[in-house]
Amino acid sequence: MLGDITKAQGIYIVCGYTDMRKSINGLAAIVQSSLGMDPFSRKLFLFCGKRADRMKALLWEEDGFVLLYKRLENGKFRWPRTEEQVRDITWQEFRWLLEGLSIDQPKAIKKAQTGSIC
Repeated sequence: MLGDITKAQGIYIVCGYTDMRKSINGLAAIVQSSLGMDPFSRKLFLFCGKRADRMKALLWEEDGFVLLYKRLENGKFRWPRTEEQVRDITWQEFRWLLEGLSIDQPKAIKKAQTGSIC
């Protein structure tokens, strides 16, 4: 069943460049072999190529994988090209990415850490 990606139990962005010719099996192999993560974990994994105008998202549902593909007609994604292989991002950061913004917003209010008062 093709479901709602908001049911994903987390979002992981694969930093750097990915060969966008890869499909479900190739992307799942990257998640498992290169990143050491479980592609069946109901997490949304995001991939981007060198041109940064295309993104693929891989998500496992109960009955199979869903592969989403987004190609921008104008502009580029602000994809992190850092040394980190994979990075956990929030839904807000995912929205920023889709809107052409960097996921590292210096002026955004960060979530507070709960702890003791005083």
